[in-house]
Amino acid sequence: MITNFFIPELNNHDVQELWFQQDGATCHTARATIDLLKDTFGDHLFSRFGSVNWPPRSCDLTPLDYFLWGYVNSLVYADKPQTLDHLEDNIRRVIADIRPQMLEKIIENWTSRLDYIRASRGSPMPEIIFKM
Repeated sequence: MITNFFIPELNNHDVQELWFQQDGATCHTARATIDLLKDTFGDHLFSRFGSVNWPPRSCDLTPLDYFLWGYVNSLVYADKPQTLDHLEDNIRRVIADIRPQMLEKIIENWTSRLDYIRASRGSPMPEIIFKM
């Protein structure tokens, strides 16, 4: 996916500075994967073996984990898709319907989370509900 889709798609956009972050799943940290990502992103790589180590409690810091997957999942399965094509159509529709205003709120929420982590010097986040 990285080689056949993601990197070619990046080349279609005028991106000045980009950081790449992924979780520490074994397949994501295989030597071949890390080498490919380092070649592509240099020292702008958040990963278990990247130039910047994967942050502790990162699910609290990654909008994909604390927001997007649950949001998309709830809408994709709302009409109980019965075929793979229906499921894929729902995923495409839900992702396409995400508006810039929602992304702005996600960024504001993410910034609040980073501020909390900085102020607490990296201590675990308490059971706080971050509202979107």
